[in-house]
Amino acid sequence: MRSPLTSDPGSPDTRGPLRFLLWLARQQLAIQLLVLVAGTVWMVALALMPAAVGRGIDQGIVPGDWAALARWALAILALGALAAAAGATRHYLAVQNWLSASYRTAQLTARGVERSGPALTRTIPAGEVIAVFASDVMRIGGLFDAAGRFTGALVSYVVVGSILLAASPPLGWLVLVGGPVLLSLLTFVVRPLQRRQADQREQTGRLTTLGADTVGGLRVLRGIGGEQTFLRRYEAQSQHVRRVGVRVAGVQASLDSAQVLLPGIFVVLVTWIGARFALDGRITAGQLVAFYGYAAFLTMPLRTVTEFTDRFIRAHIAARKVLRILAVEPDQQPGTRGAAPLPDPAEDLVDPLSGVRVRAGALTALVSARPEETAVIADRLGRHGSGRHETTWGGTRLHDLSLAEVRERVVVSEADPRLFTGRLRDELLAGRVAHSDQQVHAALEVASAMDVLEAVPDGLDGHVEERGRSYSGGQRQRLALARALLADPEVLVLVEPTSAVDAHTEARIATRLADARRSRTTVVTTASPLVLGEADHVVLVEDGVATATGTHHELLAGHAAYRSIVIRGEED
Repeated sequence: MRSPLTSDPGSPDTRGPLRFLLWLARQQLAIQLLVLVAGTVWMVALALMPAAVGRGIDQGIVPGDWAALARWALAILALGALAAAAGATRHYLAVQNWLSASYRTAQLTARGVERSGPALTRTIPAGEVIAVFASDVMRIGGLFDAAGRFTGALVSYVVVGSILLAASPPLGWLVLVGGPVLLSLLTFVVRPLQRRQADQREQTGRLTTLGADTVGGLRVLRGIGGEQTFLRRYEAQSQHVRRVGVRVAGVQASLDSAQVLLPGIFVVLVTWIGARFALDGRITAGQLVAFYGYAAFLTMPLRTVTEFTDRFIRAHIAARKVLRILAVEPDQQPGTRGAAPLPDPAEDLVDPLSGVRVRAGALTALVSARPEETAVIADRLGRHGSGRHETTWGGTRLHDLSLAEVRERVVVSEADPRLFTGRLRDELLAGRVAHSDQQVHAALEVASAMDVLEAVPDGLDGHVEERGRSYSGGQRQRLALARALLADPEVLVLVEPTSAVDAHTEARIATRLADARRSRTTVVTTASPLVLGEADHVVLVEDGVATATGTHHELLAGHAAYRSIVIRGEED
């Protein structure tokens, strides 16, 4: 059995929700068996107590045999102690079983999120992914929490039915046959419940996505006066979720009432038939008391079965959501290390689709009237995005290198700076522990972000709020640039790194960046003349294709289209 805290959760069976749940059960088979044994002992001990009470009445109280009464009293005490010990053990193991299944599912889901990368949010809404972690993994674990009680319920049900069958065949057959017949009626409730819960889960995921988008873009919405429009959208979706929830509640109430109704039917039937048999002399007074105890006990296994059915429905739906995440294919497959020789950093990087050649050891700028065109080229230079790209480095296709090798040697910093919650130091180092504070300060100096550091209480140990919302767009952009510089890759690709800063700051960044990355391959997509003036090599891109190359001053003097783009950049 793998430890629930292992870093490797295993390779799941993804051929369907049921196969996935069975695979989870096999992964923690040992603890699963212990839970089943403890649950069975617990319920069987409880099931035998009415029999012991009945024997105590017939053999002790009725004939006045106090010794026999004492023996059966001790038997009841022993059964109670056994039930208490087994119940406590079952509960402890069941919780461990539940948490192990939940944690393993969370590990698998996190691994799927990491593997699929940006392709995930293009396929599944972000709110849906959040909902999987927030609720679905726990619902899957909840199924395994009830598994031990479910097995104990089945075994104890058979034990009670066998005792009743030996004492009174009509009552025995009533229990053994009538119970499954009544439980089969649950299928009329289970199927519509499953459909409605799936619909509710889908609509709740959409609501979460809408809420996250609205909150994340609140500053923008306020800027354009669109808060009320998006709030009305959220209100409409929340009302839809409420209506779907009401539809689920009706069916759920039917299932919950069945947990009371079905055992109640047994209590009435067994007690009534037992009383008639006692009056006819076919059973003793002790047996009548025992039969009533059985009828009362049967409420537990029957309610456990209906509870397990409900949890199975929820887990089945949750497993389908998890498998949906695991099924998302990444834009780029990891590849195999050693599939191609590692390129020499002194070699050029070439994008055949656009004709862009990035000179080794130089600062190359990509310019376009449409920034999205150069952003796409930047992605291809770092082997980002979907599809099989033909970008080469020293004649070696990036596609023939393992993805880990490419990510280690080529870093692409996107235009939209993303900061995460945590210490500022951890945010900048991104897991790299070899850098000193002096190196971090040097990177911040290049990014002209020392003023941001000075404004943060506790400096590098200060706390970054969610998405860096306490910083302005320019501050986030400069911190993201410092983070990219600290990665110190052989090739650094920066997409519009100064679009949100003022001209004076941009001039400082351009000069310091050129000095800091001197003799290192660097690519910048920009239309800023301040940055272009520091570039060793400038490429003009039109309609996704490189149409002119040279220095900034050469292109400014000899190319009208380039001059138009740069002049517009100055005006912006």
